[in-house]
Amino acid sequence: MTSDDDKARFATVVLPHLGDAYALARWITGDRSDAEDVVQDACLRAFRAIETFGGSNARAWTLTIVRNAAYTWMSKRRAMPMVAVGDLDDIERAQSLKGADGPGPGQASQTPETELIAKADAAQLQAAIAALPPQFRDTLVLRDLHGLDYREIAEVTGVPVGTVMSRLARARRRLIEAIGAKR
Repeated sequence: MTSDDDKARFATVVLPHLGDAYALARWITGDRSDAEDVVQDACLRAFRAIETFGGSNARAWTLTIVRNAAYTWMSKRRAMPMVAVGDLDDIERAQSLKGADGPGPGQASQTPETELIAKADAAQLQAAIAALPPQFRDTLVLRDLHGLDYREIAEVTGVPVGTVMSRLARARRRLIEAIGAKR
């Protein structure tokens, strides 16, 4: 039976990080629906284990559970891991919201050609990230998209900080090589 203290603790520890949890699950699974299933499973796991939270870093603790839930989910449901290629509709929507007020100071107005190039570049970047080996992709996404520091990434992935640093460097190098090779 759960106590009101567990519910309150869950609300303060896990709920503030649901957006990051979903984004991480989406990157790992490559699918919106799968990511929702993973986050739901991770929330159940987190709620059941809320008394084990030591109080140090709620975001890293939550993302660790999400990452583990995602890989467990994928191993049970998929023969091979899927890679996220990105959704051009999401990119287009984000770019249209960014430019909704018109060009800012010093910015030229977007032409259809520049918008198409930007979409292609964003899709190419997402595809290159998705093609990275999982340990590199996870490290890169946690650092550059979620803004976790090295220590937090080490906690989430269960590896030493030095390994996080080398994985990040290798991921970035591979990303640069992949994008440079296509130009």
